[in-house]
Amino acid sequence: MNTLAAASSTAPLSAAQRRRRLAWALAGALVLGLGAGLATGADGFSLRGLWDDLRGPDAALLIGHIRAPRSLGALLVGALLGLSGAVAQGLFRNPLADPYLLGSASGAAFGVVLVLAGASVGGLSISLATAVWLERVGLVGAAFLGALGGVLLTLLLARGAVHTLRLLLAGVVVGVMLGAASDLLTVASPDALRGKQAFMLGTTSFLGWPALALMTAGLAGLAWGAARLARALDALTLGEDSAASLGLDLRRLRLLLVLMLSAGTALAVSQAGLVAFVGLVAPHLVRRAAPGPHAWLLGASAAMGAVLLLAADVLSRAVIAPQELPVGVVTGVLGGLYLVLLLRQRSGR
Repeated sequence: MNTLAAASSTAPLSAAQRRRRLAWALAGALVLGLGAGLATGADGFSLRGLWDDLRGPDAALLIGHIRAPRSLGALLVGALLGLSGAVAQGLFRNPLADPYLLGSASGAAFGVVLVLAGASVGGLSISLATAVWLERVGLVGAAFLGALGGVLLTLLLARGAVHTLRLLLAGVVVGVMLGAASDLLTVASPDALRGKQAFMLGTTSFLGWPALALMTAGLAGLAWGAARLARALDALTLGEDSAASLGLDLRRLRLLLVLMLSAGTALAVSQAGLVAFVGLVAPHLVRRAAPGPHAWLLGASAAMGAVLLLAADVLSRAVIAPQELPVGVVTGVLGGLYLVLLLRQRSGR
């Protein structure tokens, strides 16, 4: 009996058990991440400091208007990037696909530089107050429209979303062209370089309750659309011929998937800048820990992206407190280290 019990206790978990365990782990990590975000302030991470802040006269300002929206905003941005990354990897049938592949990143950066350069050429000095005003009024919209514009250029250059290889090549071309255009604008207007650099490094500093409401609505709509297309993504993984034999309209399906991942990426980038690796690593971690159909993968990738960006946001505020690291730098370092470890594991086999 003891031998049988020991054998059963060491038996590998089923796929459903692995998914259930990961779901609980992600839920717990989200709760802990939100708590850590509330407890991280000018002095770094401190539970005692959180207790003192809650009892102080500025609790509503510190917790309700700064730390809470920032932590919840990091959760939502990470969820948008994780979901968009899972859609991109399902669309291209490549675990290394990234939501920035189709020109959204370069388009968003170009939109931001265009606004900053226009303000500078028009006679506005890019002071801190001006930068804050531009961020609130113009930069978010410019980044969103620029990201969507970059994807639209990719679709026009690729003549639609019929061929995924042509779509990828068009995305590379658009990214290079818009990147060069951004560099030319910064040469003509050096004051715009500082704003571009801040945007490229990524930040959650400016996230507030209106941005959270917008991202919540966007994430809800994208999650609904992803759930409707999950089975189509499952069919697409079998190959284009198999998916077409099942009656899927591949042209329409690819276009819907491109629009979905573009909208999610544009919304996330417009609010937090270019946050690296989250959209790439989150679906990859889910597949390694608990693979499953896309109905599971899409939601779990969104939760994993939320956990990753929450953790990176806490680290960015706590490592060199009272100063902050750009959150995009933290995700870039952590994502790069993960890929290096993965490469070493693969090469050691």
